[in-house]
Amino acid sequence: MDKTDENFGVTREERSPGRKFLMVLLMGFLLTIPLFATWLLVYDRQSQSETAQHSIVSGWGGEQIFAGPKLVLPYNVALQETVEQNGKTVTRTNIVQRELFLAPEKLTLDSGLKTSTKKRAIYEVVVYDTNVIGSAMFRLPDDFERNGIAMEDIDFAGAELRFGLSDARGLAGDNSVTVEGEKLSLKPGRGLGETANSGFYAWVDASALVEGGLAADFTVRFKGNESLTIAPHAGLTEWTVRSKWPHPSFAGLFLPEAEESKVTAEGFEAKYVITNLALGSSLVSMQQGAQVNPGSALERVQFQPDSGSASASATVNLIQPVDLYGQVDRAAKYGFLIIGFTFVAFLLFDLIGGVRISSVQYILIGAALVLFFVLLLAFAEIIGFALAFIAASAATIGLITAYSASVLSSWRSASLVGGLLAGLYGAIYILLSLQAYSLLIGSLLIFAALAGVMFVTRRLDWSSSLGRVKG
Repeated sequence: MDKTDENFGVTREERSPGRKFLMVLLMGFLLTIPLFATWLLVYDRQSQSETAQHSIVSGWGGEQIFAGPKLVLPYNVALQETVEQNGKTVTRTNIVQRELFLAPEKLTLDSGLKTSTKKRAIYEVVVYDTNVIGSAMFRLPDDFERNGIAMEDIDFAGAELRFGLSDARGLAGDNSVTVEGEKLSLKPGRGLGETANSGFYAWVDASALVEGGLAADFTVRFKGNESLTIAPHAGLTEWTVRSKWPHPSFAGLFLPEAEESKVTAEGFEAKYVITNLALGSSLVSMQQGAQVNPGSALERVQFQPDSGSASASATVNLIQPVDLYGQVDRAAKYGFLIIGFTFVAFLLFDLIGGVRISSVQYILIGAALVLFFVLLLAFAEIIGFALAFIAASAATIGLITAYSASVLSSWRSASLVGGLLAGLYGAIYILLSLQAYSLLIGSLLIFAALAGVMFVTRRLDWSSSLGRVKG
């Protein structure tokens, strides 16, 4: 049936309920474009935040990885090679100096993290200052001869004690290392493979290993941000870490002992116990395959230790209690749910209530719903996620409710729309809080909404241009 506009005498065709449904569905698909742009905006702001955080701590120290100490023992090995010289085959022997890496039999580490936050504009990052106090006992394994290295070929007097630290810029000036009570002079560089050779070392006479053990005590102070990782390599590693930061996250291949660790509102304390059997690595490591310069009778060749798997570590992350970008991103993923519920409500007013709603009005309402997530992101960076959610939802509900009063020509109907939006935003906030049950609750909400729409429109004639209700 056609309708005639009394003011202008224009005849227009009344859409059938089916066509109206398809039109609303098309409007919803069109709104996926700005919704996707909102996700990109969240990602962009998060990237800017990470860049700003790196800039804040650029002169402080990065996410630190601490490794060692390890004893590096130079040893000589004779390599034979055959060369052509003056038309004759000549076999000669070259002496090459290699490095043997010896991990401690037992390593004890104790570190206290003094935390604070550094801010710039709306960005902040957690930083720490720590003293790693430790002791290490070195001994040659009982089956050392199985390595095929003779004791007389080892230069114990030319040994080095090496420490690894991933960002050596964070090292403070009051570090000390003593071996058998003698304080050593520390030198930069020559770190360990676990820290990409960043760190420091000291020359040490390791002759005591021939008859027994070698004890080393050290205090290493350094600064870092957000996380501290220990790369253990010892027969037995015991690491105790404590801080007043109340939001730790334990990661890496190893986790702290449950009965000897605690996390409270006043801070945390954790103890790790790691054996080399769990690491799957020997206390003695070396690298074969030296390249020898034929023109040199004696050459010192540098080798890297077998650092093992990069995941063989214990990490303590000092996390922020609220990841606002992650929460805004999760909230934006429910945008389809909010738009769908709201459009269904207006469609029912159109089909059942007889109120004509144009496609432009659907687009404007959808734009307001998408703008909610932009407001949420903008406010969250300033006042935090919870207050931002309240402010953005209140502004969006107020705007759409006032607009609906004009579109629906009824404040009563508009108040129903406002109540629906308030319920939706409340449900979304609960879903964000209950991560484990978010899928279940979301599925039940969609099922309930679908059942309600099916019940209300069960007698609607979708093909009729008047949308008659079947008897």
